[in-house]
Amino acid sequence: MNFVKLKRFEIALLLGVIVAFALSTVSAADSMQNSVSDKLIRLHVIANSDSAEDQARKLEVRDTLVPLVSELLDGVESTEEAEARLAEAFPALQAAAEQALAENGAAGTAVAVELCDSYFPTKEYDGFSLPAGCYRALRVVIGEGVGQNWWCVLFPPLCLPASSESPEQMLMDSGFSQGEIALVTEQEGYRIRFKTAELLGEFKEWIGM
Repeated sequence: MNFVKLKRFEIALLLGVIVAFALSTVSAADSMQNSVSDKLIRLHVIANSDSAEDQARKLEVRDTLVPLVSELLDGVESTEEAEARLAEAFPALQAAAEQALAENGAAGTAVAVELCDSYFPTKEYDGFSLPAGCYRALRVVIGEGVGQNWWCVLFPPLCLPASSESPEQMLMDSGFSQGEIALVTEQEGYRIRFKTAELLGEFKEWIGM
């Protein structure tokens, strides 16, 4: 009888350890995802619709804005400075996007430009990945803004043609810790944490957090 009670106690203790480990892993992954997102600004271009014409125009707007933003953020060392420069440039960026649309058969189409927090699904880039979650973004909405969208990372300039540095070096130069770099590059030992952050970000979006 005492043996049975001891076994039940051991099982309960083991389950407690497992639950504590799982909660610790989730908390660590959530904290690291938040830390990563605080150091990034993404570009989010949303098409008017999913028609072939509107999708092509979305890419024209992208191709117009990326070099402008690349020059604008050249030499920027913090997200705060990047946000300030982008906010000052809203009118110029909006005008450039509208001009690109006019040159591609969509004169008069409205464009809204703002900095906001947006949910992004997990995205794999060349050399790194970002788990699903909420990120600060320069959001460019074309017309009704109900079409498929395009996004990249403006700061650090991981998708801009401003630097030939590797993603790891660029992230390091922008103040990312070794752990944060290991997370987004999914280095050995961080893959479970990345997957946990990904699932947690998706869950938060699902419940509206």
